[in-house]
Amino acid sequence: MKANSSQAILKLLLNMGAGFDIVSGGELYRSLAAGADPSKIVFSGVGKTHAEIAMALEAKILMFNVESEAELERIAEVSTWLGCQAPISIRVNPDIDPRTHPYIATGLSESKFGIDIQTARKLFSRAQSMPSLDVIGVDCHIGSQITELQPFLDAFERVRELVLELKSEGLPIRYLDLGGGLGIPYNGETPPNPREYTQALSERAADLNCTLIFEPGRVLVGNAGVLLSKVEYLKQTGNKLFVIADTGMHHLIRPALYSAWQGIQPVTPREGQPVTVDLVGPICESGDFLAKDRLLEPVEAGDLLAVMSAGAYGFSMASNYNSYPRPAEVLVKGNQFSVIRQRETYEDLTRHELTPDWL
Repeated sequence: MKANSSQAILKLLLNMGAGFDIVSGGELYRSLAAGADPSKIVFSGVGKTHAEIAMALEAKILMFNVESEAELERIAEVSTWLGCQAPISIRVNPDIDPRTHPYIATGLSESKFGIDIQTARKLFSRAQSMPSLDVIGVDCHIGSQITELQPFLDAFERVRELVLELKSEGLPIRYLDLGGGLGIPYNGETPPNPREYTQALSERAADLNCTLIFEPGRVLVGNAGVLLSKVEYLKQTGNKLFVIADTGMHHLIRPALYSAWQGIQPVTPREGQPVTVDLVGPICESGDFLAKDRLLEPVEAGDLLAVMSAGAYGFSMASNYNSYPRPAEVLVKGNQFSVIRQRETYEDLTRHELTPDWL
């Protein structure tokens, strides 16, 4: 859901048997609107509101991944109001370095996510004593765009010990949510194959008698999408050549936010030697760029560029900054294509805005 929440993409994944990991009421709404089975929805995230918890309980989702003691208390409170039991797992933080960008590392002790294992032991015991909670799982997620298998295995070993301990104490742990975070090749990375990743963890969990939950996210959709852009201007400033495009950080924020590397290639190549350029957008921010000091094949104004690996954390993080409408989304299958989200209009920008009578 975080990586790509388009209804058509969700429907495609549902047709393949997927469930959804959500982090908001909006993502729950999108899941249900796409036809998801609530019993295959897990609710993660650190900031669940009363209303979101109630919405998920009424939908009868599989479970909540609890991120703090305060959240545990809130879920117990809401489930008591509604006269039901809330199925929960507790997200443990194994303090493992995932060796990825610090903004998308979630399994270190300084992260806002999860609960350290020692505290989690006490919280599991407390949760078991609360009649409005049903403790059914353990959750762990260490980060995103991870390109090595070892951090996953290190985290699993710590979680495995906890699961065995909880089972020995009589807690009915039936689900082990191992999160996701497996990376994709943006620029020569060689992450493990998803089969290698799931097989390694499944083998190590064989004796736990738990249903394993994986949340692949980026690895499913990242390299399936491109952002199509048009070159508007070429601008030479001193020793710097800027290629100014009609898209930028408002449509794909990863390069500006994470210094992420996205492949760039002309849709129709021209003859000539590659030149070093900054590919920038129209936004009034110096941080508005898609590539810096990048060797790019020759381009001219009007040429189309494909920004590669934009299927994950692309449109789902897009905005209307500088009052630019968001682009259309198009789904391609072989030689067929369908518009799955219409291009926004200028009218859409003010559609939900109201002006007080006294102005």
